Amino acid sequence: MRIGNRIKSAVGALLLAGMALSMAGCSASVTPSGTASATPAPTEAAKYSDTITIVWYPNESAADYGPARDEIAKLIEEATGKKVEHKLTTDYSIAIEAIASGTAQICFMGAQGYIEAKNKNDAVEPLFVNSGASGTLDDAIYYSWFAVNKGDEGSYMDSGKYSITNVEGKRMSFVSNSSTSGFKIPTNAILTLFSQTDKWKNITVDDLVEGGKDKFFSEVLFGGSHQGSAVNLLSGKADVAAFCDTEMAPYMNLASGEANKAGAVYEVSKDASAPFDTLTGKQCVVIKSTPVLNGPFAYNSEFLSPEDVQAIQKVFTSEDTANDPLIFITSDSANKGMFKKTDKECFVLVDDSWYNPIREME
Repeated sequence: MRIGNRIKSAVGALLLAGMALSMAGCSASVTPSGTASATPAPTEAAKYSDTITIVWYPNESAADYGPARDEIAKLIEEATGKKVEHKLTTDYSIAIEAIASGTAQICFMGAQGYIEAKNKNDAVEPLFVNSGASGTLDDAIYYSWFAVNKGDEGSYMDSGKYSITNVEGKRMSFVSNSSTSGFKIPTNAILTLFSQTDKWKNITVDDLVEGGKDKFFSEVLFGGSHQGSAVNLLSGKADVAAFCDTEMAPYMNLASGEANKAGAVYEVSKDASAPFDTLTGKQCVVIKSTPVLNGPFAYNSEFLSPEDVQAIQKVFTSEDTANDPLIFITSDSANKGMFKKTDKECFVLVDDSWYNPIREME
């Protein structure tokens, strides 16, 4: 189902869901609903592997995230006493299949990928999620962008405001059709807007995945990662691209405007690593920004014991981990990590139902 008016009030809908489930702070003893932890109690379990495999999306498989990946693995090893191995990927579907099948026991996923994995195997559950600056689920969001190259932004105005009304017929880059912020959120925005027109009143997502004559886009690219989609834009292969703010943090800086608002200009930093090292100084402009629920670290309960789940959750929802400079990166850090530390950010527990707003977009 299309989200219709829901996407127009995305902040309210998503944050109300977070408020209903939010915890008071970083603690492994309380679930987001405020009741006793839903984590299964330790039991006499069948034998589980002595090695825990973490599978990573293409985004987090980038070399810049190596120190953060290794620190996360170290903490899991300390919590469980088991060896931890990384499985890096170049395709979302590989990671989703790995966690669903149990060839990997843990995966850091977007909301849509988590939902797809759980649809494949109901044993897939959220392990924990990164909070917002409040230290709770109330503001546990990031942002999905539509962006265009600097200099082209004037073509994407409607009544004096930035708009996606003129993306029709353009060369479009998405991330992956399993990406929340790089596909599901932006395609739903297009469906909601253009289904109100006579020409596209029967538009479906199938109209958005291939380009060409009589198609919505003249060409459609999939970057395979948020970095790849941004590169498609900045290198001139695409006119418009969808990607998220968090994955651009190691490579781009805010040049002007308000962060995560339409009209914000981002520039590739001088010391950006591959794949942005040949694009330093290039700028893009955000023409639409939509809040998205933070994705979970998920686990497969058939292949990760309840004892290990509890031990991992205890460590990762601790104050020590919240202050780990290799995981939560401060603005003055030389490291390039997965999560920012601006105030009280930490990991918190989360229920499967917290992701229902994303499910309801289908």
